[in-house]
Amino acid sequence: MKLEAILIKRSNNGCELCTSAEDLAVYEIPPQDSKNEETCILLCNKCRAQAEKKEELDSRHWQAALPASMWSEIPGVQVIAWRMLNRLRNESWAADSLDMLYLDDEKLAWAKAAGDHENDGSVDLHKDANDAILQTGDTVILTKSLDVKGSTLNAKMGTVVKNIRLVDDNTAQIEGKIEGQLIVILTKYVRKQHANQMN
Repeated sequence: MKLEAILIKRSNNGCELCTSAEDLAVYEIPPQDSKNEETCILLCNKCRAQAEKKEELDSRHWQAALPASMWSEIPGVQVIAWRMLNRLRNESWAADSLDMLYLDDEKLAWAKAAGDHENDGSVDLHKDANDAILQTGDTVILTKSLDVKGSTLNAKMGTVVKNIRLVDDNTAQIEGKIEGQLIVILTKYVRKQHANQMN
């Protein structure tokens, strides 16, 4: 049986953190050596995006989900519940839940590997000049004329860059093509183009 089928059966076709049945996908809990039903869980899009720090934390969502899911017998669910509770530990309900949650030494070491217990709950997101959150595939407009290093190309203010890609390890940078050339652009020099602004 494929891993996804095993997780769907185990979770009764619902997110293993919040029980939502929408946009489910296998989430591989980092770090891991092998991909199996111990190290992977089934998550909805919202839980996955927030677990991966690609979306701001929604405290109400987690307050409804974690006090129940933290008691799961599945190691991966326990680890993610511990990590999310740590990121929300400034809220009294999360601190109380964290006090009750017990992980054995092996699971605790795995949970701590992400460093969530040492950081605050803030999320580093790619944001444009107006603080709008950028996603891979977005279209942006340059707010300043830019000289492209190592090239004679000058990208004029107002240039539209379609289908951008986020630079994974640097939230101040995105990649996009201008005149057929893939370049790195600083997010502070772009403005996200919203669907209603497109011609």
